[in-house]
Amino acid sequence: ELAAAFGAPCSAEFAREYLDARAAPLVAGDVEPIARGQVAGEDAAGSEATDLLLKDTDLVSTVVYARHYYGSCPRWVADEARNRLGDLYLLLHPDVPWVADGLQRDRPAGRELLHDLFRRRLNALGAAIVDVAGDWAARRRLALAAVTRLLSARSRTRA
Repeated sequence: ELAAAFGAPCSAEFAREYLDARAAPLVAGDVEPIARGQVAGEDAAGSEATDLLLKDTDLVSTVVYARHYYGSCPRWVADEARNRLGDLYLLLHPDVPWVADGLQRDRPAGRELLHDLFRRRLNALGAAIVDVAGDWAARRRLALAAVTRLLSARSRTRA
């Protein structure tokens, strides 16, 4: 929705594609191929970007999930997540009903824990975060406003 609203390219979540193709539960050995695929997708979408590139997810997610599910993350993935840190993160609160996506990787229990892990990792990286909470309409308004502010701030610094 944001990509359409701003006419910007968006990189997909590579882990979703990877898991779909794998058709088996993920293991620790999948972290690096997922990270490489995520980077490739971001780079491809970024080649089309002018002022804005939206990412469904990025390597910060890979780091958080790898550490949460497998206890560690390859160092190069964590380093690359820091190097490729986005200008703004929309941190979605788990305050709407959970909807299964059919990939057997998400679980309704533990959403608050994962939300906290994301917040802590983003804070540790010094990322700019906008909290997105409320019903779906409120979330859309918050997200649109946050990206609009980012673009406005960028245009002021360029002027």
